[in-house]
Amino acid sequence: MIRSELIQKIADDNPHLYQRDVERIVNTIFEEIIGAMADGDRVELRGFGAFSVKKRDARTGRNPRTGDAVEVEEKHVPFFKTGKLLRDRLNGIEPE
Repeated sequence: MIRSELIQKIADDNPHLYQRDVERIVNTIFEEIIGAMADGDRVELRGFGAFSVKKRDARTGRNPRTGDAVEVEEKHVPFFKTGKLLRDRLNGIEPE
């Protein structure tokens, strides 16, 4: 599902809301998650999962084409850990 499909699904399920308002709500949620992660915070959505940022140290990598050594800088990458409810649902386990 892409963002526009999510917006359309929410708008269809909530006919009392205008689509432009649903779009604003969804965009605000994503912006808040991105902002929190950019600040180094963890974002947890109960039953769904948690978004966090992991630091990858600088290292020496290899250029796959030439095999030459290449210095790779330190970087921060997004990380998602699924919540128990989501994991159970994906595996066909009924919630308790």
